[in-house]
Amino acid sequence: NTTTKELSAPRPPPTTPQPIMRSHPAAAAAAAAAAAACVALLSAPRTSVAFAPSSSHRPPSAVGRASPVGADAHRARSSSSSPPSSSALLMGLTLYGSQGSRSPLVNWGASEVGVDLTMGDLSRNPHPFGQIPCLVDEDAPGSVVFESGAILNYVYRKSDAGATDDDKRAGSVLSWIAWANASLDPICFLETPDGKVYDTGLRKPNRRIAALDALLADREFLVDGGFSLADVAVASYLLYVPQFFRDVDLSRWPNVVRYMKDCAGREGYRGAFGEGVQGYLLDALEKMGGGEEKKKLFGMF
Repeated sequence: NTTTKELSAPRPPPTTPQPIMRSHPAAAAAAAAAAAACVALLSAPRTSVAFAPSSSHRPPSAVGRASPVGADAHRARSSSSSPPSSSALLMGLTLYGSQGSRSPLVNWGASEVGVDLTMGDLSRNPHPFGQIPCLVDEDAPGSVVFESGAILNYVYRKSDAGATDDDKRAGSVLSWIAWANASLDPICFLETPDGKVYDTGLRKPNRRIAALDALLADREFLVDGGFSLADVAVASYLLYVPQFFRDVDLSRWPNVVRYMKDCAGREGYRGAFGEGVQGYLLDALEKMGGGEEKKKLFGMF
């Protein structure tokens, strides 16, 4: 994760001018003018500028894959010609989560759209039920956003993509995020009445996953215009399945497997979930046939 570094503007000269030796009247007048300039400078308001470094998790452009949306514009805003006031030092998004939870999908999504996150101290997690992930917007005191889908929506709103996507694309992104939480989650994770996951529903045929497979037969990602937070939401849930149920075979849905492999191969995924998880998934999905279907999709026989 990346955090916004704060760099204070240079301090002005000390309040008391240095002693001036007696000299010619012209020199004395010049010294008096210099002292007046010091007083004027001290009376001006002090400002600070926040610099957002480029994230190492941000994936570069690649053929057949969309580059991260809005990263350059995001950095440009952080170093604009009009420095923000000192209150801007509090601005930013703080994520409460851990590697063993669903919070890495938020880290992945934020890195893809160029939004910086700071990881918070879990002992201060403000989630009403003490769960993770949970997001706090320091620019909106008292704001608490929880549930991974709601957090992705919020990150989308804060990104340049959320500001520039047309209504059609934005509607599609938000719909797929909601579908991942409301419909895909219960398919991927079967729970006992008390909420404990005991298996996955992807061991058996499923009409919704079959429909998803058919949809992915002629497109690389879910939404027109390339990779988006819709793919982060959907692919994250799908990719959790072979992580936690390593004997599962998804080869009945070859287009879904190819899609999962493409998403897991992104640099942003590796940065959020770790190189070990990425390596295992790419190997497992390759054995399920993810590589062959991609060749057919793009006309390579």
